[in-house]
Amino acid sequence: MTHLPDWLQQQAAAAPDRPALIAADTIWSFGALAGAADRLARTLREAGAQAGAPVALLAANRPVFAAAVHAVARCGVTLAPLNTRLNPHELRWQLEDLGAQVLLHDAAYHDLAAASTPAGVRLLALDESPPPPPSSPPLLLNLAAIHTLIYTSGTTGTPKAAQLSYGNHWWSAVGSALNLGVHADDRWLAVLPLFHVGGLAILMRSVIYGMPVVLHERFDPAAINRAIDEQGVTIISVVATMLQRMLAERGDRPYPAQLRCVLLGGGPAPRHLLEACAARNIPVVQTYGMTETASQAVTLAPADALRKLGSAGRPLLPLQVRIDAGHTAPEQVGEIYVRGPLVTAGYRNRPVPLHDGWLATGDLGYLDSEGYLYVVDRRDDLIISGGENVYPAEVEAVLQSHPAVQEAGVVGLADAAWGMVPVAFVAAEPDHALDQQELIAFARNRLAGYKVPRQIVVLAEALPRTAAGKLRRNLLRRRLTELLPLDNTGEVDK
Repeated sequence: MTHLPDWLQQQAAAAPDRPALIAADTIWSFGALAGAADRLARTLREAGAQAGAPVALLAANRPVFAAAVHAVARCGVTLAPLNTRLNPHELRWQLEDLGAQVLLHDAAYHDLAAASTPAGVRLLALDESPPPPPSSPPLLLNLAAIHTLIYTSGTTGTPKAAQLSYGNHWWSAVGSALNLGVHADDRWLAVLPLFHVGGLAILMRSVIYGMPVVLHERFDPAAINRAIDEQGVTIISVVATMLQRMLAERGDRPYPAQLRCVLLGGGPAPRHLLEACAARNIPVVQTYGMTETASQAVTLAPADALRKLGSAGRPLLPLQVRIDAGHTAPEQVGEIYVRGPLVTAGYRNRPVPLHDGWLATGDLGYLDSEGYLYVVDRRDDLIISGGENVYPAEVEAVLQSHPAVQEAGVVGLADAAWGMVPVAFVAAEPDHALDQQELIAFARNRLAGYKVPRQIVVLAEALPRTAAGKLRRNLLRRRLTELLPLDNTGEVDK
């Protein structure tokens, strides 16, 4: 099947008054969301947006963002959500790279949009007034057509706009539903940025499933915990740092029984965090995915959450996963490759990265004897010290198990004797003091000698992360060069 009926129209016809988006100051039904999408599509057509052309979006986690997600199908354009945390220079580069005709923005980002817009790109403000009833004729979605252009996180190198089709989004939603299930009372809390594929996927799934989304503009652990208690949230998507802050704010209070899934992504999770959640019966389910797979690619089934602690799970049903160039030996670490209908066909204005349909992810991992994936680290972040592989995520997990460490980041430093040695950056828990030598001794008791950080740098601020919560080790490496040279004991020579 190459075409499907528009999923928002289907939900608006079947349950027009059912809540679709529950925000701080408004609730939109599926009928209202369809009406807002129709209105925005008319605005785009009147502005001269050409079929197939990119329309950029700069907006907060608000219902009008969801209207834009569904409006593009009604006028045949592609949507390019932009990272609201970028500066005008970065945004201007992306708008020029896209060849965007129009930049949509909400009231909160008017000034940023105006400062970022190159010549020839038209600015359009999103209408946040109450939506009219839906009015568009029946619509078929071409599953092969490109719906979204999303820039990769850009932790290294120049960001690239991954092209995600309607089919990519559809199969992502189907694969997730087959793994996690869809319950009649489900409500998915969305706090990840909607311009990131993890947040966008929630909007897509919710309409395909007919599921309400509880939408938060920003991460506030107290507000998140309150919403879980009071608004019937059953599923939430977070990264490890978010979950740690939620647990710290909550204290000993248990979560309500209806919270059936805490979907944890953004990179390998610290084992001590997973064990703490298991001890408190918090239903954490690890997942591994990326922009290029329309969010989830591999997700642990809820039934395996404790049995396979630390695993990202098995591939979602439409997807295949292999390690390196087809290695099949269990627990052999290599680069993760993926293939299937969730995977992007390529990047805009860039060479197609697929080889016989397989995408090299740049991540390292292994499959166990049952086919469960364990993600080790980014290939580019691997540290080879004296011929031995040091995986930064493993060292970070050990450091973060220390009660005084809130977060840790490990990078490699060139060394004449060993080739590279690990160096750690750490941030302290509130009201805790950190002693570098104590931390090194702590690590030495838990790691092989070549994995122990040569130096630990204590930061007064949080570690740099992408909008998706992934650690930006490239910025830590840059910070390290500012601290050089190290003296011959491994201490920073200041």
